[in-house]
Order: sequence, then structure tokens, then C-alpha cells
Amino acid sequence: MKILFYDTKPYDRESFDALAKKYPELEIEYLATDISENTVRLAKGYDAVCVFVASDVSGKIVRALSKRGVRLILLRCAGFNNVDLKACEEENITVMRVPDYSPEAIAEHALALSFAVNRHIHKAYIKVRENNFSLMGLTGVNFFGKTAGIIGTGRIGAAMCRACHGIGMKVIAYDKFPNSALGFVEYTDLDTVLRNSDLISLHCPLTRETYHMIDLEAIEKMKDGVLLVNTSRGALISTRDLIKGIRMHKFSGVGLDVYEEEQENVFENREDDILNTSVTARLLSFPNVIVTSHQGFLTTEALEAIAMVTLENAKGFENGSPEKANIVRV
Repeated sequence: MKILFYDTKPYDRESFDALAKKYPELEIEYLATDISENTVRLAKGYDAVCVFVASDVSGKIVRALSKRGVRLILLRCAGFNNVDLKACEEENITVMRVPDYSPEAIAEHALALSFAVNRHIHKAYIKVRENNFSLMGLTGVNFFGKTAGIIGTGRIGAAMCRACHGIGMKVIAYDKFPNSALGFVEYTDLDTVLRNSDLISLHCPLTRETYHMIDLEAIEKMKDGVLLVNTSRGALISTRDLIKGIRMHKFSGVGLDVYEEEQENVFENREDDILNTSVTARLLSFPNVIVTSHQGFLTTEALEAIAMVTLENAKGFENGSPEKANIVRV
């Protein structure tokens, strides 16, 4: 099987090359560029393509891949909202993902964002580097004894629940399918989580139902001084409404590893560019907001797991025995 990897960075290649010797039946080629209408032609002669979370696999792309003989789209991530699954079904292209690689990696990053924005680590770091040792503007709050509201308690959300519980927080959660293994979590409705939480962390997939679930109406229900963290999908939060909430002084802090309009920015160096949208620029201008570049997954353990599952998906597909749980359907 010949696989063309799109949008690869050195850390991708390192993790996949470390395991590739165990899969002699797979022939891998890497591209730094992402898949697009201009680069999809490069997939001619390959059996599969491998893309990442920021890749836009539209219906037009899917049909172009089919014309070039591609039978499999490998997602080296858990999310699949960037793929036109209906088009894949019509073109008889199988889509496989990595549903579980390291939930702790993302949960730990969510907690790191929570700590950093609460204790103003981003501001303190810059101040001290400029020989400013004043503590003015750096006051935070104790998390111990506070209430963490977790929206979505799948593998990642469950890891976040355990982390918050471990530092002495009361944990309440909203999920249509409560996790019975989390005996210390108090499940309740979404409104109660929004109204009663000191820290709100989002850990749910992006669907029609969850799109902009955090809008101005939801923000107005939250406590004054709430801390909001999102490491799931950017469009769970309406950025324009979030900016309104920040200007209303609703939040003590906001930590975002994902955000709307990240598509052109994520994983890229744009130091010398002028951002095309003022929405993202405004979001980055607030002193109580920390934005990271979709790096929640970026640990050695997670990269190893992603590589292993992705290659196993390819091997299973080629052998006619794919892991059914990893196949994405409409």
C-alpha cells in the first residue's frame, strides 16, 4: 500500500518513521503542504492519503481523490468534522481515524491553560524578562475548593474530571451519556454547569447541535469571573460573542488551544504576516486570554500512539480486516 501524507511536520515524520520498519507492506511519502484543489493531483498512484485535523477534505477533494484511485483516507487525529463523509460514501472511500491516542495529553494541556491564565503566567514571564519584579496585576484564585464544570465526559473529558478532582475541586458535568466510572462527578444539565462553575472546560465534538454552544446567551448565564477553557473544537464557541463577554468583564481568564478561524494559522509560522481577520487579532489583544496553536496533542506519548494506530488502520484495511471502531461513517 502506498500512502501519501499531507501537511507533515518534522515531529510527524519522526514518530511515523520510528514505527515504519514494523510495517514493510506500507510505503510512505511525506508532503509538507496540505491537501487542496491544487495538491490533490499529487495523490495519483497512491492507495491512501493521510491528513490531519486542519486539512479541508471537501466533497470536491474527495471526488478528485477517487478519480486518482485513492481508496482510503487516514485521519491522524480523532476529529472528522473536516471531511465530507457523504462524498466519501458515494465514492466508496473508507475513512479511518485515531479515536483514542492520549486523552491525558489534551486534558493536561487544558489544565495547564487553566493554571497559566489564572495565575497570569504569560504576563509574569514577560515582566520578569524585562526586569520587572512587581506583582501588580498577577493575583489569581485557588482552584482548591472551587467548582469545575466539564462539558463532555468522553475519554478526554473524563481525564480532565480526574485531574480537577485530584487538585481538590468539586466536579460537575454535562453529557448526554454520563460516565458511570466517574463516581465523584455530579452530572447535571448544561444550564446548571454554566451557572455554577468557576472553571468551565469544553471536551465535546463539533456537531450541528454543539456549534456555537457557547454564545452570548450561554456566557450571560455564567458566573462573573469564570474561567473558560477550550481544547476541543474552535466553533464550539462563538468568537464574536466571546469577545463581547470579555469586554463585559465576564471572564477572569480564557484559555484557548482552538478557536474559530484557526484554519490558516494552525501549525504555521506567520510571524511576518498581517492577519486577514480582525476577529482573531482582537481575541489575541486581550491581557486575560491565552491562545495556543492546537498543541494539546503534542506529547511524545500521543505522537507515538497516533502513529501506531494510523499505521495499524492502514495495515488492517489492506488486509481486509480494518478495526471497525476506527472507521468513520455518515
